[in-house]
Amino acid sequence: MEPLALYIHWPFCLAKCPYCDFNSHVREGGVDEGRFTAALVREMAFEAGRVGRRPLGSIFFGGGTPSLLSPAAVGRLIGEATRRFDPVAGIEITLEANPTSVEAGRLAGFRAAGVNRLSLGVQSLDDAALAFLGRRHSAAEARSALATARTIFPRVSFDLIYARPGQSEAAWRAELAQALAFGPDHLSLYQLTIEPGTGFAARAARGELRLPEAEAQAALYQATGEAAAAFGLRPYEVSNYARAGAESRHNLAYWRYADYAGIGPGAHGRLTRGGETRAVRRVRAPEAWAARVEAEGGAIAEESALSPAERGREMLLMGLRLAEGVEEARFSARTGITLEAALEADVLAIALAQGYLERAGGVLRALPEGRLRLDSLLAALLV
Repeated sequence: MEPLALYIHWPFCLAKCPYCDFNSHVREGGVDEGRFTAALVREMAFEAGRVGRRPLGSIFFGGGTPSLLSPAAVGRLIGEATRRFDPVAGIEITLEANPTSVEAGRLAGFRAAGVNRLSLGVQSLDDAALAFLGRRHSAAEARSALATARTIFPRVSFDLIYARPGQSEAAWRAELAQALAFGPDHLSLYQLTIEPGTGFAARAARGELRLPEAEAQAALYQATGEAAAAFGLRPYEVSNYARAGAESRHNLAYWRYADYAGIGPGAHGRLTRGGETRAVRRVRAPEAWAARVEAEGGAIAEESALSPAERGREMLLMGLRLAEGVEEARFSARTGITLEAALEADVLAIALAQGYLERAGGVLRALPEGRLRLDSLLAALLV
């Protein structure tokens, strides 16, 4: 069996960022860490009972802001996961953190708890941009946290957001140069998008916020790749850049359409049992999720078997984001259908002819021009 990827969701933040549409929540009166940690432990046992004892390739603490958890709670959850499943040699254990001084003060504790990969939500190295993005840290705190993290963790990644209103290519290249000077082996570099239901969506609807035009966004994306390449980081996924061997193994499980389990409020999973792949979604609201776990052991809101066509669509949506593309033999084995059955033949022929896609050696992959317009390409390509 392929190793399982385990996602643990901590849904709480100190503030809601205006661009964020994740399942994150602010609780002014504080959070009962003991209650929610105990619920995560219980739901992990519940899920292990359903999934069976499997190799465990990665653990990812996401959120929300999981670095608001105490190192003791993180260590308890890691211990439970590695007891319920069989960790592979060199298991990757990632925790997302923000570079505030409070959270940075806990980094050594997280390392001692078993975390071996840190993902820092820097988002920008410019104070004005951080204020615009609603972040609670300063550029100086971000630099300090990055420097500290490099001395503690064997692997460190951090996020930046570009294509902000009014951002020039020269300004982005300068900011990227600062980031790359830290010598990261992995970077997540995301174009700012306006997601429904966010603070930025409300501002955009009022005409108060406008993103750069498509041509300018394309130029920023091109500049991103050039700057990363100069430091030895390749774009192994549309928004993720890494040195060889430093790719996020947990996220690769998603993009390669491997099995993953998600526990915690609103967490999703894709699990294969008895020859069928099932989509699982947890109860979204944190308090309702915890009450359900306390009463029943787990808090599944929805679970359904995916048809071959649904599996094929999901695998292509994820896999064509990767530079390595989608292996046709693996696609058929994982979905039960051929690649042709999942694609619009006419659109595929045009995309191949125009250099957006390449099909060679039993692999379908998006070429650089295709990756620039991947969302629109996929909308037309998939049956």
